[in-house]
Amino acid sequence: MIDLAIIGAGPAGMSAAVQAAGLGLSVTVIDEQPAPGGQIFRNVERAGTDPALEGEFSTYGVTLVQRFRGMVTAMGGIDYRPSTTLWHLDTEAGMLSLRGEGGTSTLTARRVLLATGAQERPVPIPGWTLPNVLTAGAAQILLKQAGAVPKGRTVLAGQGPLLWLLAGQLAKAGAAPALLLETTPRGALYKALPAGGTLGSRFWQGRAMLAKGAAMMLAARQSGMKVIRHVTGLRAEGDGTLQRVVWDGGSTEADTLLLHEGVIPSTHVSRALGLPHMWDEAQLCWRPEADEWGATPHPLLAVAGDGAGIGGWQAAMASGTLAALDAAYRLGKLPDHARNSRAVPHRHTLERVLALRPFLDRLYTPAPGILAPEDDATIVCRCEEITAGQVRQVAALGATGPNQAKAYLRTGMGPCQGRMCGTTVAALIAGARGIPIPEAGALRPRAPFKPITVGELAAVPAEEI
Repeated sequence: MIDLAIIGAGPAGMSAAVQAAGLGLSVTVIDEQPAPGGQIFRNVERAGTDPALEGEFSTYGVTLVQRFRGMVTAMGGIDYRPSTTLWHLDTEAGMLSLRGEGGTSTLTARRVLLATGAQERPVPIPGWTLPNVLTAGAAQILLKQAGAVPKGRTVLAGQGPLLWLLAGQLAKAGAAPALLLETTPRGALYKALPAGGTLGSRFWQGRAMLAKGAAMMLAARQSGMKVIRHVTGLRAEGDGTLQRVVWDGGSTEADTLLLHEGVIPSTHVSRALGLPHMWDEAQLCWRPEADEWGATPHPLLAVAGDGAGIGGWQAAMASGTLAALDAAYRLGKLPDHARNSRAVPHRHTLERVLALRPFLDRLYTPAPGILAPEDDATIVCRCEEITAGQVRQVAALGATGPNQAKAYLRTGMGPCQGRMCGTTVAALIAGARGIPIPEAGALRPRAPFKPITVGELAAVPAEEI
């Protein structure tokens, strides 16, 4: 039995592992990816010298991964298991069921930290299932992982800092996007300004982030990218593949469309484990209930990073460290006064890097038509090819939430297990029934958390099932 199992090797998971191992805990890190970094620092060990990715990726990302690797190779350090997936967790016994390159295996831990990160908010628009329509995050993954860039005329659509960052990165890689269709509603900036705090105190605390954002926007514009603001009625069209992007009052030819409407916590595992979740009204998403240390109501489980609430990589590092300090305290490796004193600088970091979050959340609130597509013909469940109109029909028949809709339509029963449709189905049902989205609820996933073959399941010893 080990002291601490960490699910995920992004900024939160790596920071937690380094801190916990430094305090004498036995630590195992389970990572689905072949190398540490998570999504934000994906493949940084190989791509860190790419000029298109210079900045935080090539500086802080490289440094963090090097620190983590140093603890992995150290005697009695971190047990790192890349290309390994958690597919089941017995919360009573603390036993993790894993699938890796060597087959299935199990691991027992005294405490488990979920550092599963974020996922992009689904953007179901008419035509989003056409070839060459991707999310902005997917395009950035291709850039980091393989140095791949889109060919032809590229259009970005949606809102949020990632679009500006990606535009600059693609420009440096030689594939500058031609157009950004920004969906932020008219007047959103003025409505968001009060979130800057008294006399702009939050803006002052977050001045470094504001400067970074301004630099990203300047770089994207200098690449020649045009911007059209307050776009509505967005849709992709084409015969067999993307050919054009259309919106209310305009259209353009396009070879690639990259969509983005922000990110939301990845709660698939935490919900499957039955942890209580709360509706985040600011970010319009669900997140696990946790205290200031990331501890959940279950004595075995903690959460950290964007999987506990969107805050960015710096906040993820701080929250991962705090969760590790708390794990050391709970497991008898650290007295409470030492835990609390060590936590002070990390809490100050959180206060600083989260200062702008209320402003950003209000500025980039998705439009109702993004959460619940207005066009009934829009496919919302890609796996089962279910449309928004079909979901509204079952709501009229009595489906009160996404779990009931699943019985009618199989939404959420495909390979993605509802990751891509769950939030949209809930919003559609809420709209059809005239109730708040949290009242409609969220999908309740079950193990296996990721698909597993019959052969892999058969290889699990009977005493471990």
